[in-house]
Amino acid sequence: MPGPEAESKLPGEEDEETGPNRRCIVTGVVRPKAELLRFVVAPDDSVVPDPNHRLPGRGIWLSAGRDVVNTAVAKRFFSRAARRPVTVPDDLAGRIEALLVRRCLDGLGLARRAGRAVCGFEKVCAEVRAGRAALILAARDASRDGREKVRALAAGHGGTGCIPVIELFDGTELGSVFGRDTAVHVCLSPGKLASRLVGEAALLAGFRQGDVGEEPADTVRRD
Repeated sequence: MPGPEAESKLPGEEDEETGPNRRCIVTGVVRPKAELLRFVVAPDDSVVPDPNHRLPGRGIWLSAGRDVVNTAVAKRFFSRAARRPVTVPDDLAGRIEALLVRRCLDGLGLARRAGRAVCGFEKVCAEVRAGRAALILAARDASRDGREKVRALAAGHGGTGCIPVIELFDGTELGSVFGRDTAVHVCLSPGKLASRLVGEAALLAGFRQGDVGEEPADTVRRD
């Protein structure tokens, strides 16, 4: 990957803030905006993550990955894209991970309050068998046996196609949404909230994949 000193412009520097796609300034990959992270430079010249894509200013876009963010910081891609010196927060990748986790859990909370999310293995089984489950979440720190059970449930729920399984959140994180100390199995019914969570989790996967001891967690499983 060429560094900023090896080229006159970074990929995407001349891209306009229009259209459905953006280019990552580190990798040069073009993706839909929803699949990238947006940053802006604040009036104090600090780099600010913009997960909602709403903050004013020219966007700086990165692929969703810890290594990409760390490369952008180490090689000063943000300053190059902004065409001026900028200040980058300490542990920017860690801050983004925490922000994405919060967004996912907030979305799950919306689904719970709307009556479109349940937790508990038996309740999840009932929703799956009734054809009312569009997405399953399994705690990444659950036992191997528990995760295998939910994967089998998702894969064999009637032959209409596998239900996606997300394994990115700790049991305590899932439990906090449902007012419990911990939750291991959660499912969402079809709709925009489930689709939104799949998209948010795909961004988070670039920061949390393989974060469970010696047994890497899967991100969004469809097997």
